[in-house]
Amino acid sequence: MSDMWLERLEREVKLRGAVILSGNTNDIVLNPQRAGQYTSVVDCVRDLAFKSGYKEVIVWNRAEGGTLWGDPKATKPSELKALDDDSDSSGSDGADYDMGGGSEFSQQQNVKYEEPKDFFPYLRGKFEKEKDGGTAAIIDFSDYIFGDGRSLSDEERTNITNMMVAIAKGQNYGLNFVDGIGNLLVLITKTTSMIPPSVYVDNPLVAVINVPLPGRSEREKYVEKDITLLKLDKSLDKTGKDNFIDALEGFSLKNIAQIIKLSNQTPDRMNFEKLINLYRYGEKISPWEELSYDKLKTVQEELGKRVKGQDDAVKKVRDVIIRAYTGFAGLQHSAKQKKPKGALFFVGPTGVGKTELAKALAEFVFGDESAYRRFDMSEYAHEQSDQRLVGAPPGYVGYEKGGELTNAVKEKPFCVLLFDEIEKAHGRIMDKFLQILEDGRLTDGKGETVYFSETFIIFTSNIGAAEADINETAENIRKYFVEKVRSHFIDVLKRPEILNRIGDANIVPFNFIQSDEVLVNIGKSKFNPIRDFIKERYKAEIRFDDENAVFAGLGRSADKKNGGRGMLNAMEQKLINPLSDFVFEKKESLVGRTIVVGADEVQGNGELELDIYLD
Repeated sequence: MSDMWLERLEREVKLRGAVILSGNTNDIVLNPQRAGQYTSVVDCVRDLAFKSGYKEVIVWNRAEGGTLWGDPKATKPSELKALDDDSDSSGSDGADYDMGGGSEFSQQQNVKYEEPKDFFPYLRGKFEKEKDGGTAAIIDFSDYIFGDGRSLSDEERTNITNMMVAIAKGQNYGLNFVDGIGNLLVLITKTTSMIPPSVYVDNPLVAVINVPLPGRSEREKYVEKDITLLKLDKSLDKTGKDNFIDALEGFSLKNIAQIIKLSNQTPDRMNFEKLINLYRYGEKISPWEELSYDKLKTVQEELGKRVKGQDDAVKKVRDVIIRAYTGFAGLQHSAKQKKPKGALFFVGPTGVGKTELAKALAEFVFGDESAYRRFDMSEYAHEQSDQRLVGAPPGYVGYEKGGELTNAVKEKPFCVLLFDEIEKAHGRIMDKFLQILEDGRLTDGKGETVYFSETFIIFTSNIGAAEADINETAENIRKYFVEKVRSHFIDVLKRPEILNRIGDANIVPFNFIQSDEVLVNIGKSKFNPIRDFIKERYKAEIRFDDENAVFAGLGRSADKKNGGRGMLNAMEQKLINPLSDFVFEKKESLVGRTIVVGADEVQGNGELELDIYLD
């Protein structure tokens, strides 16, 4: 239960000199001291302090200064007066302000000690003076008080020293320490990384408590409270309500309130999935669901135009696209549908179309190849490389830039992510992928949650390619590569759980390209941009005397172990280089002409010699 942090807080405020609350501290919470009411974490902590026996509570932040709350009465909220070291701060004397009116408080204008250098000496003096205890101080927005713990200024060190002395002096461990509660300091921060570790590490006076995002029961209570305000295309039955609450996992209560508010602002009513997409991404419609039905019927043929000789791999990608389009993606795991739209592991020799298929997928689904993002995992071989993906923690160099992966997904939440040569990544990186594949989200170095539920993830690897026997049957090669992948994750990385998240069925072996016909098709396909380039830049056409003979000859000279890349290398050496020289020599006379590429003769070694001339 995520509200267990309140139970722990109630214990710790009677034991410790200080408590650090971190995590979801900017949210609202169901305040146990105010039946059915949701309040800020600050108000909740203040009310809990009074319940726990503290006679007065100071609430301070560096923007507004401090406010002192006196003894609360049973039927009305506590009294408020200015925080002033010249006044008796016991709560019994001085100017009192009767707020009245239930839980509403008026604003106190005459507030002092806005600067930390003024407040912390005051706090130290107050705690030292009141040795019997009974005062709790709550510091909100503690993220903005201290700098980098490794390079604190003299003033910051003085502030910390005064704070630590106040904590130490606020506790009495004499003969009757069991009966007293001492004084208490509560620091409220988004992340403990903004608090110098010396404050809480190995310090028995300080407890650190994480405030988690609301659990299912809390989300359910909040939704039930405002369910009549939620405007959808149709009312939710019991199953629909349960699915809606599940789909809100990872959201704060403030987020949920804003989603409900958004449902009232949109002119067209929609289902809750589209409403959440509109709130999360700014788009209510997922490109996966908006694909043309007629276009989807041709997906296998369209992908096959760019990726030759890999029918099984193309079929596997087609199945995932259809699953995403029909809404079945991830349903066997959870109704939350938070997992990525698909996750495939492409394995096989180099140059056989693994990267090309990922690009073709992005262009087919999103109509834009820029929706494809490749990460070369050989650049993430060191233990700290995960910081490049998700961003450095606060206080470290590059923190403000964020992570390369998380930034890419924030910029384009609907995308294809390719992690190339995944076997070269450090094992620590795999822990990030485990979270992505399981939960469909990742927290970056800034503490922001990035969602991967609209992404398609592809891992590629050449594991075992160097030792593979090119002459084996396609079935034996497939089994060989699948076993190599399993061995790598289980025996080398010791991360079988990653393999389990991907699934054996989603390991897609690519074939060696041994067919001369496939190589010819690859060559022809890759030559089309060159044809267009010559036409655009030099205003000339290009044609072959016998196109099949030219590309068949190039295929014979290609290294089949390098697949399509071997064909491209042969094209560069034997076709593109001679063509480039010809264009250079004839540059002034190309406009309106046709460049002809002929197969002059087949040499004794079987290689093709080309003859290039102007028609």
